[in-house]
Amino acid sequence: MGGEAPAGPAMTPEEIASRVKGVRARIAAACERAGRNPAGVRLIAVTKGQPAEAVAAALAAGVAEFGENRVQEGLAKIAAVAELAGAEAARARWHLIGHLQSNKARAAAGAFAILHGIDSVRLLELLDRVAPAPVRVLLEVNVAGEATKFGVAPGEVGFVLEQARRLERVQVEGLMTVAPRVQDPEEVRPVFRELRGLAETHGLRELSMGMTDDFEVAIEEGATMVRIGRAVFGERP
Repeated sequence: MGGEAPAGPAMTPEEIASRVKGVRARIAAACERAGRNPAGVRLIAVTKGQPAEAVAAALAAGVAEFGENRVQEGLAKIAAVAELAGAEAARARWHLIGHLQSNKARAAAGAFAILHGIDSVRLLELLDRVAPAPVRVLLEVNVAGEATKFGVAPGEVGFVLEQARRLERVQVEGLMTVAPRVQDPEEVRPVFRELRGLAETHGLRELSMGMTDDFEVAIEEGATMVRIGRAVFGERP
């Protein structure tokens, strides 16, 4: 896929609404191919680098769940969207989808509905100590074993889950992965299939996998959450 794509102009609310409709149609088609109910797949619109106005437009278009990669950007955006969208902003549920730094654990636990990128027993134990209320998390798994990616190794999932069961304020609801970037999304189907197998083995119901370039294959392999940025918002302005 090469380097970063050039930044595009900001999308209008009408363009964002059209893109949301198109993504939902693609989700429904992938579910039909897999014999699944589209209601079982949640669209997480990834807002990294996007202005609050774009998020408000997606919210108006019916998107209810949004994903941020960084805690500080997420906190600022949650506040900005609340100011723009008023009472409608209360409908938004925010996910932290990036790696969580230890010094941001308390803030993240208090602001986000679910934390996707949890990748160590140490971080789980920290959240258990500092979270102001019970916190829902997904365990990030580095299925492909990429040196540049966060996540526990597939063989460590059982141990980490065993340790998590000792904790009172942390609930591990499922698994998350970031697949390698490839030209043909079929190449990463085995990654998604392996994550689904791990979730089934350990009795976990949520699977956060699939992004703009590969979410249809991820859905065919069992994704319950897809994290989609460019297909909804275009390139980051």
